[in-house]
Amino acid sequence: MLGDDIKKLGFGLMRLPRVAGSEDVIDIEQVKQMVDEFLAAGFTYFDTAWAYPGSEDAIRQALVERYPREKFQLATKNAAWIKCKTREDAIEQYNTSLRQSGAGYFDFYLLHNLGDTRTHVFEDFDLWNYFLGEKAKGKIKHLGFSFHSTADHLEEILKAHPEAEFVQLQINYADWESNAVQSRKCYEVARKYNKPVVIMEPVKGGNLANPPESVAKIFKDAESESSCASWALRFAANLEGVIAVLSGMSNIEQMRDNLSFMKDFTHLTPEQEKVIEHARTELASIPVIPCTTCNYCSKVCPMNIGISGSFTAMNMYTLYKNYDLAKNREYFDVVMHGHKKAGECIKCGACESACPQHIEIRKELERVAETFKD
Repeated sequence: MLGDDIKKLGFGLMRLPRVAGSEDVIDIEQVKQMVDEFLAAGFTYFDTAWAYPGSEDAIRQALVERYPREKFQLATKNAAWIKCKTREDAIEQYNTSLRQSGAGYFDFYLLHNLGDTRTHVFEDFDLWNYFLGEKAKGKIKHLGFSFHSTADHLEEILKAHPEAEFVQLQINYADWESNAVQSRKCYEVARKYNKPVVIMEPVKGGNLANPPESVAKIFKDAESESSCASWALRFAANLEGVIAVLSGMSNIEQMRDNLSFMKDFTHLTPEQEKVIEHARTELASIPVIPCTTCNYCSKVCPMNIGISGSFTAMNMYTLYKNYDLAKNREYFDVVMHGHKKAGECIKCGACESACPQHIEIRKELERVAETFKD
């Protein structure tokens, strides 16, 4: 199977560490240290994207310029639905990725975030055929796509594009039976079509690293020495047909924790599987906004609303009942990032079309505005 030579942990490069005091400047020296320890542990899969600010440039400095090209696999993505008015604009994204990464070629190249209204853009610009041409030239080793939508839609794409060699799916124990994300259903469709899977959001944007106390207690009672994040990653890695499980590690401590339990991981025991099922049931009983802070919504918001920051604040309040802490989180997003508050939403709906989680964003922003109105 494609990816059988790859150890299952992948380094997701969306949430790289920042220099102290800055939200925008990536800490290249820390990234270098993380890359070194990741490779030393025997892992080789790195996942970036044109749409991750500074990420491709950072991995060029920390990885590509420091290691022989055959020692790692690099994946990046084309988001033709972002600011691309023509086919040439989308192709320039690809060329920009080649320049920024300095990789020479991509081991895995993905049409990024297919689903809903985004899928047709790749068809309209005939990008499948263009990238197949690049594959023939050796610039792309394996062509696939990442996906955020329903299992039915995934099946439509796989039927239309048998040339797709793999698919990247959002899979985690919290969303396994979700009606919106449909982790299990999408995984089963990929297996039906014999497509290897790259797993994204196994820790659900970091949320499953620090779950509600009642959920954390279930894990700690089962294995006092194991982190909550380890349970989430092991659940994903336990699935068959997986190329890599991407973890968006943001500092060296997270890297070391992940390496500690993934380096020699084989399979979950039946008892461990029961623990995860218990945790899933408990988590499902707590109502929160299922935002993973991908911020695709903010890219299309005409009012520059701090949507993910607002939702993070609301979820903090829902889960931990600490109003001051949650209010400060909302204030931080407005002041530090220059975003407008939830109450300034004009209800245009553009955000909901871009949201991979299918959140009723306008409705939730109303709730945020009412909660933090003082």
